[in-house]
Amino acid sequence: MERVKELQHRLAAERLDCLVVTHLPNIFYLCGFTGSAGALVVSLAGATLFTDSRYTIQAREEIRGAAVRIVRGSQNAAIGEVTRGRGRTRAGFEPAHLTVAQHAHLARAAGKRVEWVGLPGAVEKLRMVKDPEELERMKAAARLVSEVFEELVLLVKPGVREIDLAAEADFRIRRKGASGPAFDTIVASGKRTALPHAHPSSKPLGKNELVVFDLGAILAGYCSDLTRTVFLGRASVRIRRWYRAVLEAQEAAREALRPGVAAGSVDATARRILKRYRLERRFIHSTGHGLGIEVHEAPRLGRNEKARITAGNVVTLEPGVYVEGIGGIRVEDDVLVLAKGTEVLTAVNREFLEL
Repeated sequence: MERVKELQHRLAAERLDCLVVTHLPNIFYLCGFTGSAGALVVSLAGATLFTDSRYTIQAREEIRGAAVRIVRGSQNAAIGEVTRGRGRTRAGFEPAHLTVAQHAHLARAAGKRVEWVGLPGAVEKLRMVKDPEELERMKAAARLVSEVFEELVLLVKPGVREIDLAAEADFRIRRKGASGPAFDTIVASGKRTALPHAHPSSKPLGKNELVVFDLGAILAGYCSDLTRTVFLGRASVRIRRWYRAVLEAQEAAREALRPGVAAGSVDATARRILKRYRLERRFIHSTGHGLGIEVHEAPRLGRNEKARITAGNVVTLEPGVYVEGIGGIRVEDDVLVLAKGTEVLTAVNREFLEL
């Protein structure tokens, strides 16, 4: 399989005999396994998934490009046996996804002949550039969540509770074929829209207030992420101005998003627009993040981020403005970076919607 081969090239360049992959999204990316327990050992000769007997049938059905070893005793002991090989071995591990205790247990099981080397972000770097199969899944996930939002808008009216709209979103996401929401669905109204990650409450929607929806779906293992802000009633001149500023910031960020630019420069572009409106201090998070198997992955579009944008990246663009005591506005779309230009995957109107 090409993904394993790409990783093997990295191992050879780092003079490593193998890499023990423990982060489940990375395991899924490399071999297709969706179970909740396991480790994938990728060596220069091949790849082997270690898991337990709960996943005997599932592993046989899902795994591609790797052998499967069902472990009935200690998984660390089984992995240690493989990493030892013949003679001294240099084995890589994912330092961000292995606790100190887990690493100690694994090292003890492998023995003193194994030298452990942290190899951060090796698989995540491969995941940044989506292949055609991944893009098809992500486009489908984006279409799904866009359809759900269009249906939710029809349910927005005074008296409906935030928590009921969030539950309806989750239900419709699953009914349309997703395995579930990509994250805890956000529905916030009124002053609560100033909380970027508000949990839906029992608050009923009122007249003449903002309503923010932030929802995503996991479809065939890949995530989508969409945010829209609407107004229930007739918005004031101030609210309209804030929305215009956020929308202009998003459009400017999309124009700046192209192969070769630093991720931080995309963020800086959005902030320059908000500064013109004297709203830069009200923008309290990054402009966006990578999207794929996980809802937050590389590259991050934040202040001073040095990572370079590459064709095949899929990122969110989600500038926002938040004012305590009044409310907040955020507009978010999923955007594919092409060799020339971009493609917006979430197909929902971005113009200000007054209901």
